[in-house]
Amino acid sequence: ILNCWPLLFGLFLSISDSRLHTPMYFFLSNLSFVDICFVSTTVPKMLVNIEAQSKDISYIGCLTQVYFFMVFAGMDDFLLTVMAYDRWLTCIGTEIPHFSCELAQILKVACSDTFINEVCLYVATALLCMLPLTGILFSYYQIVSSLMKMASTEGKYKAFSTCGSHLSVVSLFYGTGMGVYLTSAVTHSPHRISIASVMYTVVSPMLNPFIYSLRNKDVK
Repeated sequence: ILNCWPLLFGLFLSISDSRLHTPMYFFLSNLSFVDICFVSTTVPKMLVNIEAQSKDISYIGCLTQVYFFMVFAGMDDFLLTVMAYDRWLTCIGTEIPHFSCELAQILKVACSDTFINEVCLYVATALLCMLPLTGILFSYYQIVSSLMKMASTEGKYKAFSTCGSHLSVVSLFYGTGMGVYLTSAVTHSPHRISIASVMYTVVSPMLNPFIYSLRNKDVK
Protein backbone atom coordinates (compact mmCIF):
# COMPACT_ATOMS: atom_id res chain seq x y z
CA ILE A 1 0.00 0.00 0.00
CA LEU A 2 2.82 2.40 0.88
CA ASN A 3 4.39 1.86 -2.55
CA CYS A 4 1.19 3.16 -4.18
CA TRP A 5 1.40 6.59 -2.52
CA PRO A 6 3.96 8.09 -4.96
CA LEU A 7 1.86 6.86 -7.89
CA LEU A 8 -1.39 8.32 -6.48
CA PHE A 9 0.39 11.53 -5.51
CA GLY A 10 1.72 11.96 -9.03
CA LEU A 11 -1.64 11.06 -10.54
CA PHE A 12 -3.55 13.72 -8.62
CA LEU A 13 -0.86 16.31 -9.26
CA SER A 14 -1.19 15.74 -12.99
CA ILE A 15 -4.96 16.25 -13.12
CA SER A 16 -5.73 18.66 -15.96
CA ASP A 17 -9.53 18.88 -15.77
CA SER A 18 -10.53 22.33 -17.01
CA ARG A 19 -13.25 22.55 -14.35
CA LEU A 20 -10.50 22.76 -11.73
CA HIS A 21 -8.76 25.65 -13.50
CA THR A 22 -10.65 28.34 -11.61
CA PRO A 23 -9.45 30.83 -8.97
CA MET A 24 -11.31 28.98 -6.23
CA TYR A 25 -9.35 25.74 -6.75
CA PHE A 26 -6.11 27.68 -7.06
CA PHE A 27 -6.80 29.20 -3.66
CA LEU A 28 -7.84 25.80 -2.26
CA SER A 29 -4.53 24.24 -3.29
CA ASN A 30 -2.62 27.08 -1.65
CA LEU A 31 -4.82 26.84 1.44
CA SER A 32 -4.06 23.12 1.73
CA PHE A 33 -0.32 23.80 1.49
CA VAL A 34 -0.50 26.62 4.07
CA ASP A 35 -2.58 24.45 6.43
CA ILE A 36 0.06 21.69 6.26
CA CYS A 37 2.77 24.21 7.08
CA PHE A 38 0.64 25.78 9.81
CA VAL A 39 0.06 22.45 11.54
CA SER A 40 3.71 21.50 11.09
CA THR A 41 4.86 24.45 13.23
CA THR A 42 3.32 23.01 16.40
CA VAL A 43 2.28 19.37 16.04
CA PRO A 44 5.73 17.75 15.41
CA LYS A 45 7.24 19.43 18.49
CA MET A 46 4.18 18.47 20.53
CA LEU A 47 4.50 14.83 19.47
CA VAL A 48 8.23 14.84 20.31
CA ASN A 49 7.50 16.26 23.75
CA ILE A 50 4.82 13.62 24.38
CA GLU A 51 7.14 10.82 23.27
CA ALA A 52 10.09 12.10 25.30
CA GLN A 53 7.95 12.99 28.32
CA SER A 54 9.52 16.45 28.21
CA LYS A 55 7.96 19.93 27.94
CA ASP A 56 11.19 21.80 27.19
CA ILE A 57 11.84 23.96 24.12
CA SER A 58 14.92 26.01 23.31
CA TYR A 59 14.86 29.80 23.08
CA ILE A 60 15.69 29.74 19.36
CA GLY A 61 13.15 26.98 18.79
CA CYS A 62 10.45 28.97 20.58
CA LEU A 63 11.13 32.12 18.53
CA THR A 64 11.20 30.07 15.33
CA GLN A 65 7.91 28.41 16.19
CA VAL A 66 6.25 31.78 16.99
CA TYR A 67 7.57 33.30 13.74
CA PHE A 68 6.29 30.56 11.45
CA PHE A 69 3.05 30.24 13.45
CA MET A 70 2.29 33.93 12.84
CA VAL A 71 3.36 33.76 9.18
CA PHE A 72 1.18 30.79 8.27
CA ALA A 73 -1.74 31.95 10.44
CA GLY A 74 -1.66 35.29 8.59
CA MET A 75 -1.47 33.55 5.22
CA ASP A 76 -4.43 31.40 6.23
CA ASP A 77 -6.44 34.50 7.12
CA PHE A 78 -5.65 36.27 3.86
CA LEU A 79 -6.42 33.20 1.77
CA LEU A 80 -9.80 32.74 3.46
CA THR A 81 -10.55 36.43 2.84
CA VAL A 82 -9.65 36.19 -0.85
CA MET A 83 -11.72 32.99 -1.20
CA ALA A 84 -14.72 34.75 0.33
CA TYR A 85 -14.27 37.63 -2.12
CA ASP A 86 -14.00 35.16 -5.00
CA ARG A 87 -17.20 33.49 -3.82
CA TRP A 88 -18.92 36.88 -3.87
CA LEU A 89 -17.76 37.47 -7.50
CA THR A 90 -19.36 34.21 -8.39
CA CYS A 91 -22.52 35.58 -6.88
CA ILE A 92 -22.18 38.66 -9.10
CA GLY A 93 -22.49 36.51 -12.23
CA THR A 94 -25.71 34.86 -11.08
CA GLU A 95 -28.54 34.83 -13.61
CA ILE A 96 -31.84 36.33 -12.43
CA PRO A 97 -34.89 34.60 -14.01
CA HIS A 98 -36.73 37.87 -14.46
CA PHE A 99 -37.05 40.79 -16.89
CA SER A 100 -35.77 43.32 -14.30
CA CYS A 101 -33.70 43.48 -11.13
CA GLU A 102 -36.66 43.14 -8.81
CA LEU A 103 -35.70 43.02 -5.14
CA ALA A 104 -37.65 39.86 -4.38
CA GLN A 105 -35.88 38.02 -7.20
CA ILE A 106 -32.44 39.26 -6.20
CA LEU A 107 -32.94 37.90 -2.68
CA LYS A 108 -33.71 34.46 -4.11
CA VAL A 109 -30.28 34.14 -5.75
CA ALA A 110 -28.30 35.71 -2.90
CA CYS A 111 -25.36 33.65 -1.68
CA SER A 112 -25.73 34.70 1.96
CA ASP A 113 -28.52 34.20 4.49
CA THR A 114 -31.47 36.44 3.54
CA PHE A 115 -33.74 35.89 6.55
CA ILE A 116 -33.30 39.43 7.92
CA ASN A 117 -33.68 40.88 4.42
CA GLU A 118 -36.92 38.97 3.86
CA VAL A 119 -38.34 40.13 7.20
CA CYS A 120 -37.50 43.74 6.30
CA LEU A 121 -39.08 43.21 2.87
CA TYR A 122 -42.34 41.94 4.38
CA VAL A 123 -42.47 44.79 6.91
CA ALA A 124 -41.76 47.38 4.20
CA THR A 125 -44.40 45.84 1.93
CA ALA A 126 -46.95 45.95 4.72
CA LEU A 127 -46.19 49.57 5.55
CA LEU A 128 -45.88 50.87 1.99
CA CYS A 129 -48.80 48.91 0.54
CA MET A 130 -51.29 47.91 3.21
CA LEU A 131 -51.54 51.33 4.89
CA PRO A 132 -52.07 53.32 1.65
CA LEU A 133 -54.45 50.65 0.35
CA THR A 134 -56.46 50.83 3.57
CA GLY A 135 -56.70 54.59 3.16
CA ILE A 136 -57.78 54.26 -0.47
CA LEU A 137 -60.47 51.70 0.34
CA PHE A 138 -61.75 53.82 3.22
CA SER A 139 -61.96 56.87 0.95
CA TYR A 140 -63.88 54.96 -1.71
CA TYR A 141 -66.17 53.56 0.98
CA GLN A 142 -67.04 57.11 1.97
CA ILE A 143 -67.56 58.00 -1.71
CA VAL A 144 -69.89 55.06 -2.28
CA SER A 145 -71.82 55.91 0.90
CA SER A 146 -72.34 59.43 -0.43
CA LEU A 147 -73.34 58.16 -3.88
CA MET A 148 -76.01 55.94 -2.39
CA LYS A 149 -77.75 59.06 -1.11
CA MET A 150 -77.96 60.62 -4.58
CA ALA A 151 -81.42 60.85 -6.09
CA SER A 152 -80.35 60.89 -9.76
CA THR A 153 -79.96 57.40 -11.24
CA GLU A 154 -77.89 58.70 -14.15
CA GLY A 155 -75.56 60.51 -11.75
CA LYS A 156 -75.11 57.37 -9.70
CA TYR A 157 -74.27 55.35 -12.82
CA LYS A 158 -71.60 57.81 -13.99
CA ALA A 159 -70.08 58.07 -10.54
CA PHE A 160 -70.03 54.31 -10.02
CA SER A 161 -68.52 53.84 -13.47
CA THR A 162 -65.69 56.25 -12.66
CA CYS A 163 -65.08 54.78 -9.20
CA GLY A 164 -65.21 51.26 -10.58
CA SER A 165 -62.52 51.95 -13.17
CA HIS A 166 -60.36 53.68 -10.55
CA LEU A 167 -60.70 50.77 -8.15
CA SER A 168 -59.89 48.30 -10.93
CA VAL A 169 -56.53 49.94 -11.57
CA VAL A 170 -55.83 50.28 -7.85
CA SER A 171 -56.66 46.60 -7.27
CA LEU A 172 -54.47 45.56 -10.20
CA PHE A 173 -51.51 47.58 -8.95
CA TYR A 174 -51.66 46.68 -5.27
CA GLY A 175 -52.89 43.13 -5.77
CA THR A 176 -50.12 42.03 -8.12
CA GLY A 177 -47.45 44.12 -6.37
CA MET A 178 -48.15 42.69 -2.93
CA GLY A 179 -48.55 39.25 -4.45
CA VAL A 180 -45.04 39.38 -5.88
CA TYR A 181 -43.37 40.54 -2.67
CA LEU A 182 -45.40 38.71 -0.06
CA THR A 183 -45.32 35.34 -1.81
CA SER A 184 -41.78 35.51 -3.20
CA ALA A 185 -40.45 33.09 -0.57
CA VAL A 186 -43.01 30.35 -1.34
CA THR A 187 -43.58 30.84 -5.06
CA HIS A 188 -41.04 29.14 -7.32
CA SER A 189 -42.58 29.83 -10.71
CA PRO A 190 -40.57 32.55 -12.53
CA HIS A 191 -43.20 32.68 -15.29
CA ARG A 192 -46.06 33.52 -12.93
CA ILE A 193 -43.98 36.06 -11.03
CA SER A 194 -42.96 37.74 -14.28
CA ILE A 195 -46.61 38.03 -15.38
CA ALA A 196 -47.61 39.53 -12.03
CA SER A 197 -44.68 41.95 -12.20
CA VAL A 198 -45.68 43.08 -15.68
CA MET A 199 -49.15 43.87 -14.36
CA TYR A 200 -48.01 46.36 -11.73
CA THR A 201 -44.90 47.70 -13.49
CA VAL A 202 -46.19 48.01 -17.08
CA VAL A 203 -49.94 47.49 -17.44
CA SER A 204 -51.07 49.58 -14.45
CA PRO A 205 -48.96 52.66 -15.32
CA MET A 206 -50.12 52.37 -18.92
CA LEU A 207 -53.78 52.37 -17.87
CA ASN A 208 -53.48 55.33 -15.48
CA PRO A 209 -53.53 58.04 -18.19
CA PHE A 210 -56.64 56.50 -19.76
CA ILE A 211 -58.46 56.08 -16.45
CA TYR A 212 -57.56 59.32 -14.69
CA SER A 213 -56.97 61.74 -17.58
CA LEU A 214 -58.55 60.81 -20.90
CA ARG A 215 -61.90 60.04 -19.24
CA ASN A 216 -61.80 63.36 -17.37
CA LYS A 217 -64.28 65.97 -18.66
CA ASP A 218 -61.93 68.89 -18.00
CA VAL A 219 -59.07 67.21 -19.90
CA LYS A 220 -61.37 66.49 -22.85
